[in-house]
Amino acid sequence: MEIERVLLTGATGFIGKELLPKLLEKGYEVHTIERYVTGRYTLDQKDSIIKHYASLTDYNKVRAIVKEVQPNAVIHLAAISAVSFSYDNYIEVSEVNYLGSVNLAEACRHEANNFKQFIFAGTSEEYGLSILSKDEKLTEESPLIPNSPYAVAKVAFDYYLRYMGMAYDFPYTILRPFNTYGRKDNKHFFIERTITQMLSQDKVYLGDPDAVRDWIYVDDHVNAYMKALGNEKAIKQTFNVCSGKGYTTKETAELIAELMSFKGEILWNQTPKRPLDAKVLIGDNSKARKLLGYESKYGLEEGLKKTIDYWKQMI
Repeated sequence: MEIERVLLTGATGFIGKELLPKLLEKGYEVHTIERYVTGRYTLDQKDSIIKHYASLTDYNKVRAIVKEVQPNAVIHLAAISAVSFSYDNYIEVSEVNYLGSVNLAEACRHEANNFKQFIFAGTSEEYGLSILSKDEKLTEESPLIPNSPYAVAKVAFDYYLRYMGMAYDFPYTILRPFNTYGRKDNKHFFIERTITQMLSQDKVYLGDPDAVRDWIYVDDHVNAYMKALGNEKAIKQTFNVCSGKGYTTKETAELIAELMSFKGEILWNQTPKRPLDAKVLIGDNSKARKLLGYESKYGLEEGLKKTIDYWKQMI
């Protein structure tokens, strides 16, 4: 399946900024849809990118862009991604993450003449409360029991894509990445927050010590999109993007402390609790390995070392 022209949403976000150069290296003609924000020009240095400005909730504008671009493939990363934000801002999150996604997919169905693949960034949060034991792993067939407005919106669009696939033979691919780290400009997620606090203070303030997460380094996350793009075996399929190993947040923080020779104090249960939180999220990546040839190359220790080295240079 030959892909020449890719339309990327979320290009200024965590994964988008890492994926963009990979797409350019492979020779794709890359277009982006960005929501205009004053002062945000992170892509301006890349002359080879063709940028379009719209809110995904503006169906007419999105449809006009798709008609103009005529993409062969869409990689849809754009979302309001902070789970905690979604509990109090459920309308905005639902409009952007669900209705905005529907707008984009339907625009592709109606306006793109040689359309071959719609890759959607789902999330492990879709599984929510599906498993409670560290001895279990989530497969793509595990129940979806979302436990936040963010996750509900993701699940809703997941089902919408499946409906489009059945009704119109729409060529979707759903990736469900697990907890990703390796951010370069955001300290608010667990691993980055732990590292930056340990670099700058003697006391580290964290949340639930017992939550179990399957951590995946950013390069492995991005590689999954590259493996799926243009792959016939990915059409109308859903894939977990994960390492297959689970660590408690306490184990993770203690490993970071060991790697950083941190001698200070870690204080737990210091952040606001969510109304619901998944205790265990561990994925099975065997389907991605089998159909996409995907491999998680970075173990947790190696990925943490790279992340620590980066933030040491920044602080």
